[in-house]
Amino acid sequence: MELILKYFKNLSTNKVKQIEQLADLYKYWNEKINVISRKDMDNFYERHVLHSLAIAKLISFKPNTKIIDIGTGGGFPGIPLAILFPETEFTLIDSTGKKIKVVKAISEALQLKNVSTIQIRSEEHKGKYDFIVSRAVTNMPNFVKNSQHLIAKKGENSIGNGILYLKGGDLSNEIAPFKNIVSITELNDFFEEPFFSTKALIHIPL
Repeated sequence: MELILKYFKNLSTNKVKQIEQLADLYKYWNEKINVISRKDMDNFYERHVLHSLAIAKLISFKPNTKIIDIGTGGGFPGIPLAILFPETEFTLIDSTGKKIKVVKAISEALQLKNVSTIQIRSEEHKGKYDFIVSRAVTNMPNFVKNSQHLIAKKGENSIGNGILYLKGGDLSNEIAPFKNIVSITELNDFFEEPFFSTKALIHIPL
């Protein structure tokens, strides 16, 4: 938790309380349904919560912004972002029912009124959102192909409506089809921990 407060200093008491609750909630649910590896659970706040909140270092979502977290898995980056932006609407989707069960239970335990969950694949989902957020679900061309229909045309945030994608490693081949519009932010611009040295946040306006 100290790690989160190191980079997000002005959190309200309620947000701090909700973020503190995350570790126990995920520990409880992870013993029932494995959504986080044991190794990552030991570094939970760094590798899941802070990693998710990297998006909040790039953009502060305006109230009523609509966001969909595709392939949310255990609820990342959607749940940490929903805590930080309580006036923003988050829809968390995954094709695996067990994962959605965990995400729904944790959202309810945290009393997150701005989160809804759906078991569905992105290509089957209908709806319009300002941003798609995700963490390394698949390669970028496939991800864009399967999800771009969900992006609303008109946006009112500081950056253009589109995809905000957290991924690590060499991204050059994946982003080649989008080289004229893509922007990449290295996460070590935000966070000094070694884990983030190979991680990036990709923004593709659509």
